[in-house]
Amino acid sequence: MDKTLRKSLPTALYTAAETRELDRLAIEEHGIAGIRLMKRAGRATFAALLARWPAPVQITVFCGSGNNAGDGYVIAALAAQRRIPVRVIQVGDSAKLGGDALSARDFAAREGVPILPFSDVAEDTAETAGGVVVDALLGTGTQGAVREPYARAIAAINASGLPVVSVDIPSGLCADTGAVLGTVVRADLSVTFIGLKRGLLTGRGPVYSGELVFDDLQVPADIYRRQAPQAERLALAALLAQLPPRPADAHKGLYGHVLLIGGELGYGGAIALAAEAAARVGAGLVSAATRPEHVPALIARCPEVMATGVSSGQALEPLMQRPTVLVVGPGLGRSAWSEQMLQQALKTDLPLVVDADALNLLSEGRAVSQKHRDNWILTPHPGEAARLLDSDSAAIQADRFAAVRKLQSGYGGVAVLKGAGSLIAAAGAPLGLTDTGNPGMASGGMGDVLSGVIGGLLAQGLAPPLAARLGVCVHGMAADMAAADSGQRGLLAGDLSAYIRELVNADG
Repeated sequence: MDKTLRKSLPTALYTAAETRELDRLAIEEHGIAGIRLMKRAGRATFAALLARWPAPVQITVFCGSGNNAGDGYVIAALAAQRRIPVRVIQVGDSAKLGGDALSARDFAAREGVPILPFSDVAEDTAETAGGVVVDALLGTGTQGAVREPYARAIAAINASGLPVVSVDIPSGLCADTGAVLGTVVRADLSVTFIGLKRGLLTGRGPVYSGELVFDDLQVPADIYRRQAPQAERLALAALLAQLPPRPADAHKGLYGHVLLIGGELGYGGAIALAAEAAARVGAGLVSAATRPEHVPALIARCPEVMATGVSSGQALEPLMQRPTVLVVGPGLGRSAWSEQMLQQALKTDLPLVVDADALNLLSEGRAVSQKHRDNWILTPHPGEAARLLDSDSAAIQADRFAAVRKLQSGYGGVAVLKGAGSLIAAAGAPLGLTDTGNPGMASGGMGDVLSGVIGGLLAQGLAPPLAARLGVCVHGMAADMAAADSGQRGLLAGDLSAYIRELVNADG
């Protein structure tokens, strides 16, 4: 999704059922005719299409047999009115069209739009160079795997080689989870209405939705107050505004002391990256407890970090008298030494960020007696989350919202499920979703930087839910800024440091 469009998207995220309720309130309680909403949706999509492709040689609209098809017929009629060559390919049983969708079909027919059964054209959709395809096959109510002939129509759209606009949501994408329902349209542009569907922004949603445009179809604002969403898109500016300004007489003692624990032999870079991130985000003091072999390199990289070599849990114990926050896991490994480090960390009552192999040790029950506490933040990727929930990565990705809620309820504190559209769960609050970040982050050490950022924010007095939300957003936006400057390919975790500092000093 184009990052420049973030500010135009609402923060409230809705499920398909919640969006249907918004739609019902607009129709039944505010007297807005369904066909009027359908025509507004068609106009919004048509306008977005022309803004992206101002002179299409031909528009081919794939319509199913539900209300999503009605939006497609409106688009076709509008194209015909503009003298743009257009055709509709009807997929499925046209006799199932009824109500507003049937009225929209009649509108297109009156405008002279050719309506062709899919069985007559098969996969022949790409003969018009310079054309655009509109996907109005399946809406948000799709349940289970896409069936024929829709699966074949989706394959034809994807094979056409033409740019694709999806109406409301790419056909075959689950609006609630972002999972692929067997097969899915790969859109270049998706125009979604009334409620921003949460599945567009996490899981596989960002891959298939392309550029994302939202239109509220001019429904009354009060309907949103009556349907509270269970999830929200996080706004970085609003989160940054909650970082308090520093007084003129500030000193390092006001901003906490983070102790980072990790760096088993061979993983010294992880603890160095995490420690530097904690310092760059603004922690007053940063210490690191790691294997003695890694101390010289860590100090050489970041001399501001107080690095101490520890060979056992007993050696770590006296180091935990001064810190206000612990981060355990970056490069921790899964050795006997690792177990001792985690065991000592969990003995304290200090706020904790738990990442990487500390999560794996936690899932295995090794050296861990307590698996539920209120003052920790767990930051698993899908594989680590699967181990924590005794599941598998595919199941986690199939419903990331359910997975992060289960993590939080099972382990307490705050749970962060990393990945495209990272999710943050805290008790009694809507789920937070960040649409910052990019594919360049698929490189080693990125998670270590995130754990350091969150730890550094905790040290500055932010409550765990806020520290997690702001940390995830800053981390992703720093990666976006680095990629904008130098590209995604070859982006390294260490490249984020300067951008993290820039962001937490941003004015609004």
